[in-house]
Amino acid sequence: MTGAPQPRPGILEIAPYIGGESKVENVARVIRLASNESALGPSPRAVEAFRNVELHRYPDGGSVDLRQALARHHGIDASRIVCGTGSDELISLLARAYSGPGDEVIYSRHGFLMYPIAAQSAGATPIAVPEKNLTADVDAILARVTPRTRIVFLANPNNPTGSFLSRDEVKRLHAGLPRSVLLVIDAAYAEFVTRNDYEPGVELVEASPNVVMLRTFSKIYALAALRIGWGYCSADVAGVLNRIRGVFNVNLAAQAAGLAALDDIAAVDRARSHNDVWRPWLERELAALGLVVAPSVANFVLARFPAAPKSADQAFAFLQSRGILTRKMGAYGLPEHLRISIGTEEEMRAVVAALADFLGTA
Repeated sequence: MTGAPQPRPGILEIAPYIGGESKVENVARVIRLASNESALGPSPRAVEAFRNVELHRYPDGGSVDLRQALARHHGIDASRIVCGTGSDELISLLARAYSGPGDEVIYSRHGFLMYPIAAQSAGATPIAVPEKNLTADVDAILARVTPRTRIVFLANPNNPTGSFLSRDEVKRLHAGLPRSVLLVIDAAYAEFVTRNDYEPGVELVEASPNVVMLRTFSKIYALAALRIGWGYCSADVAGVLNRIRGVFNVNLAAQAAGLAALDDIAAVDRARSHNDVWRPWLERELAALGLVVAPSVANFVLARFPAAPKSADQAFAFLQSRGILTRKMGAYGLPEHLRISIGTEEEMRAVVAALADFLGTA
């Protein structure tokens, strides 16, 4: 058959994003530790707000109430907040708006896979910059900036490594970029960070027109199913994003649940406190089993496995046979690692017990 519609050149070269698995055949109860989902679930207030939504009504296309609540919560300007269908949508919109054929988009080698996908979707060339000790390397990033560079994506904290750049290092990165380059700080896991040398990006957005901070309700707020993301940026960037986003891109149930979740400070505190206990516990237990564990400030850990017959792929299969789902890291250039989300106490003890059996140390 000739004359069939053809996608734009380069589209078929994109490796599709594949999320963490959620089911195991013939296993009724699955422990899901593959997608960095919340261990405790959403605020009861958010659940109640979701249930009370009138489904026959269109949402507010500007997410005005949600933006105003975010502005009050973070002490920022509501007019410079843009909400999206998850931060994924905003990543794609930024790539589409500020890059295209002949342009380059920089990200760290083990950064979130949506960055190269978004760049390629826009026709731009993604540039993966090597990391140092599983952490974004500011000097290496700056060395790769060329006249063709349009965007630098920085996940901070980084997924899947769990590492972060300090406030001073991010400022140094920004200071070394041309003003024509947009620095996008993806702070999806910011609420889990308790380090006093970390800043999610608000300060740089307030000081500079070429910085965007991205945030999400999918992680500590546990509203991943509703896909709510938001960005804080200059008025000019906000104006661009509002021109190209979907008219009703954030649904009514998501807006209602997001508003309620923001008001439930106690639920967020519980989630953070839980993570502060069980992430270090998991790191210690995995290290005691002989695994190399990368230091993490988020709600997951990255564990390195030895070669066969105890490789990461074999560990993944063994855990899967026990109904425990983790995340393979080959697509991130880390085939010898598994990423393990922080779950409930029961789930954490189950994954450690299973790995002890797998490694023969039980």
